[in-house]
Amino acid sequence: MSLITISQAIGCDGNEIARKVSESLQIELYDDSKLKEEARRTGLHPEQLKAFDEKAPGYFDRMLSRKPELYVDLMIAVVYEVARRGEGVIIGHGSQVLLHDFSCALHVLIYADVASRTATLMRRMGLTTEVAEKLIHRSDSEKRGFFQFAFQKELNDPALYDICLNPEKVGIEQSAQLIIATARNPKIKSCSLYALDAMERLSQTKKIEAALLENGISNATIRVDVPEKGVAHITGAVYNPADQQRLPDLIKRVPGISEVRVDVFVAPGQ
Repeated sequence: MSLITISQAIGCDGNEIARKVSESLQIELYDDSKLKEEARRTGLHPEQLKAFDEKAPGYFDRMLSRKPELYVDLMIAVVYEVARRGEGVIIGHGSQVLLHDFSCALHVLIYADVASRTATLMRRMGLTTEVAEKLIHRSDSEKRGFFQFAFQKELNDPALYDICLNPEKVGIEQSAQLIIATARNPKIKSCSLYALDAMERLSQTKKIEAALLENGISNATIRVDVPEKGVAHITGAVYNPADQQRLPDLIKRVPGISEVRVDVFVAPGQ
């Protein structure tokens, strides 16, 4: 089984390469639309993800709203949910970071210089040179900002990737074939049952954290653990007795959670 993440910048033909890889290996392609379908299937609310465009939240977003953190939690939950199946091609969404420590996914970066990307956007979208360049610079800046916010890492850190490919130089078809050949290499191991179980538990953890944020309960003073599938253990403190009382019911509503253990005390008011 092959589990592959493909990261790209706008105008690099990463989607086309990912499609060719998934078709050749006969595994699912998880692009934006497919990940939203998965969110719906697993009981999450894709409308919450609709506005999530991987931009770093501005100062007032961070100060006045929990939405950026909520979006990140939901996104992470969906990535782990699809990865726990042990195969597939996942495009972006931090998958190269989230799955890096499991050592059973192949991480690919598709890149090209600005001139090549500009020409691609002009050809495919009918843009002028100036508009295409502005779109590229804005998209790159927003992606870097989002990645730093969500993962505290640099998007183009080579340590996050196993293969870096420039389709402008080697071609789209050859880029896909290089990924396919590498994925079939015996040294690329399938995910162990332990890894797949850990991914499922991490997905459930993020679903719980998102549910708490959505209901106005900060994760800053609460720790969420899923020691085994379907079992949630919540520890820490809240400042409102009503929050302490409603925690079990809120968490039991999370898809896949059947047992909740709450060891949370009410701290003195701030």
